[in-house]
Amino acid sequence: MPSVVGLLEERERGARQRVEVLRQEADRVLAELRDAELFWERFVTAREVLTEVLTGPGGGADVEEAVVPVAESTAPTPTPKRGAMPGSVVPVWREGLEVSALSPDYQQIVRVLAASKTALTCGEIASALGLERVPAKVEGVRSKAARMADRGWLVKEPSGRFTLAPGLRGGGS
Repeated sequence: MPSVVGLLEERERGARQRVEVLRQEADRVLAELRDAELFWERFVTAREVLTEVLTGPGGGADVEEAVVPVAESTAPTPTPKRGAMPGSVVPVWREGLEVSALSPDYQQIVRVLAASKTALTCGEIASALGLERVPAKVEGVRSKAARMADRGWLVKEPSGRFTLAPGLRGGGS
């Protein structure tokens, strides 16, 4: 009859192997996510460059407009809603751009950092947002904060903590 310690060691080995398999799977998924984000970023950049070119110094006046035939009974075009929608792209921050240009999730991160007197870790931001401090939630906050840092809204310190970019310190409305 096997000993209790032997049975525990066997179960521990099984649990350790399961953790390793899951870590490898997580690494694969994260690598695939990075690739997909880079692919997506190419389209975002292309759209931004196209917008800049079309609305260049003349406000787009020097761009020839294509003649598009309009049907007699076209329905009125819906007016776009103000503000960003959840899951929308994070625009590059520039002077005069308001926090309302961000989706609500990103606006909440800015509010948490604006209320803090010190730089915060992603776990601290998650807690301040009322999220459980579990790896998946903290990773979601880290991903959003990193994207905001890449776009100039936040500053990522070498310690991995985040603060508002200098232009947003006054509140950023």
